Amino acid sequence: MSTIDTKSINTIRALSADMIEKAKSGHPGTPLGAAPTAYALWDRLLHTTPLDSKWVNRDRFILSAGHASALLYSLLHIYGYDVSMDDLKQFRQLHSKTPGHPEYGHTDGVEATTGPLGTGLGMAVGMAMAQAHLAAIFNKEGYPLFDHHVYALCGDGCLMEGISSEVLSLAGNLKLDKLVILYDNNHISIEGNTKITFTEDVPAKMAALGFRVIKVAQGDDFDAVLAALEEAQTPCDRPTFVEIKTEIGAHSPKEGSEASHGAPLGEDNVRALKENLGFNPDDHFFCDQDVYDHAKARNEREKAYYDKWQNMFNDYMQAYPAMKALWDQYFQPDFKAYFNDDYYTITHDQPVATRNISGEVLNGLAKAYPSIWGGSADLGSSVKSYLNGEEDFDSTHYEGRNIHYGVRENGMAAIANGITLYGGSRTYVSTFFTFSDFLKPIARMSALMRIPTLYIFSHDSIGVGEDGPTHQPVEQLTMLRSIPHFDVWRPCDEMETKVAYEAAFTQDDHPTAIILSRQNLALVAGSQEAAKGGYILKDCEGTPDVIVMASGSEVSLAVAAASEAKVKVRVVSMPSIDVFKRQSKDYITSVLPDEVENRIAVEAGSRMSWGEFVGYKGQYLTVDDFGTSAPADEVFKEKGFTVEHLKEMIENF
Repeated sequence: MSTIDTKSINTIRALSADMIEKAKSGHPGTPLGAAPTAYALWDRLLHTTPLDSKWVNRDRFILSAGHASALLYSLLHIYGYDVSMDDLKQFRQLHSKTPGHPEYGHTDGVEATTGPLGTGLGMAVGMAMAQAHLAAIFNKEGYPLFDHHVYALCGDGCLMEGISSEVLSLAGNLKLDKLVILYDNNHISIEGNTKITFTEDVPAKMAALGFRVIKVAQGDDFDAVLAALEEAQTPCDRPTFVEIKTEIGAHSPKEGSEASHGAPLGEDNVRALKENLGFNPDDHFFCDQDVYDHAKARNEREKAYYDKWQNMFNDYMQAYPAMKALWDQYFQPDFKAYFNDDYYTITHDQPVATRNISGEVLNGLAKAYPSIWGGSADLGSSVKSYLNGEEDFDSTHYEGRNIHYGVRENGMAAIANGITLYGGSRTYVSTFFTFSDFLKPIARMSALMRIPTLYIFSHDSIGVGEDGPTHQPVEQLTMLRSIPHFDVWRPCDEMETKVAYEAAFTQDDHPTAIILSRQNLALVAGSQEAAKGGYILKDCEGTPDVIVMASGSEVSLAVAAASEAKVKVRVVSMPSIDVFKRQSKDYITSVLPDEVENRIAVEAGSRMSWGEFVGYKGQYLTVDDFGTSAPADEVFKEKGFTVEHLKEMIENF
């Protein structure tokens, strides 16, 4: 360990402490303790360049312990990313590039938004899966286009969260040998020493999950840390877990105490820290030129590595011209070209479950676009999300396109976000709709990062029937609709299902959920107007007396009741409230005229999504209690979803 190594590590510590102290908010403990680990990785081993922070073969570094963001921002600044010293001074301030937790798309060099603990581990696993998948497809002898590592730095809290067990279990099963988990074991959480809650043998657990385990007894021993990281890079048929024992708040008066975890050290303690590190305590937000010069030398080495790869890539494209077209299919797919008149040809004239339609559409898309791959939480055959004729993605077939996630909904969604973030893939997850509760926090992260992960949910309502209220979603539509930048589609038939898929695949700045029925639904002759989220499906002459709005399986019910009613009725199909609300005011009022206040919302779920459209004088035919176990037809009848009941509601306004 050289003098400049020591100075660089301590500069990272001081910068982190200054950021948090100026903001009067943050988590200094982990940045102080983990600085040697992070520096050793970034300075010696991490193949990245600020000249091209989206380079496809860069090593990925995920700070799963996102509360330690000051550590990452210090590294990004020192190593030349678009994070200035002024940005560091604006830590946790309004509109700054240095928010309280790392945010993808907001700060140069940040690979993923890591807020809830453990989710970063899931995204790292997804990135390692994507690396293995694309390497299996594109790498040729002498041309290792995809040949990098994925690193995730986690803490005790990440490993306590259940999601970590889900994703690391799958990583071990898949033998993802390019995945390296760095465990900053400082044995402290907010409430104190982890002996009060977390006494499991973590290295033994990780070995049981299929990881190679490397231990570092003292995180301040730079040479030992570096040796462990170098060992983690050596070939192995397993992912690697490196346990590094550190002291939280290292070198400060609060070293080893939970008091350094989630609050500023305090001005006097920051002064003492700097004195302990050999710095002038009166200097704030400083980085000496020799530290910058040292980082610049590292960047020059990495630029040479990057240029070598670019030359190899160019030679590869000349040696394998057919692969250039395939590369473009992965990294520049033209999804819009797929959705033509032939696509919208109706193929079913008999009742069919929308989950079946979804499966047909998904398989058709996957045949046309090899970059589409994904899977389910052990329910592919039920959700109809399995890609027929394609291999499974496993440790012997990384080129496979069917992912078996096992019963791991939360981890599944985080992994899929990692695959999406990696680039070159369009991925999806699938499960029963009621189990969206397990993955909602990660669906929210998809929306926060504005990435197009696709969520396919079947068994959409009380129509699940005999499985009863535990499996009959009621409030889940409202839950997902409440997430900003997240489109929820509940199609009523083949046409609307196809529209939903077009909407999902012709944008790349938000996630989409498609909610599908288990039971067969009649074709109601929906139109491509469904692309506007809501449209007039059945109208009357003149101004309607009543407007009935419905989604999914209840649309055919609305049409049938309107046809029998003795008043003028307009039926509005509303496959996506989210998309409908983005239409122009003129369009919205053309569908729902202000002067027609007699409105009924019909949906086998909570009424809470519909208030702004129903208004004060409107009515609801919804499910605002839990379901019950019985055949689907009986459950619908029990809850009032019959033509007779809805007709009576229409006529008795």
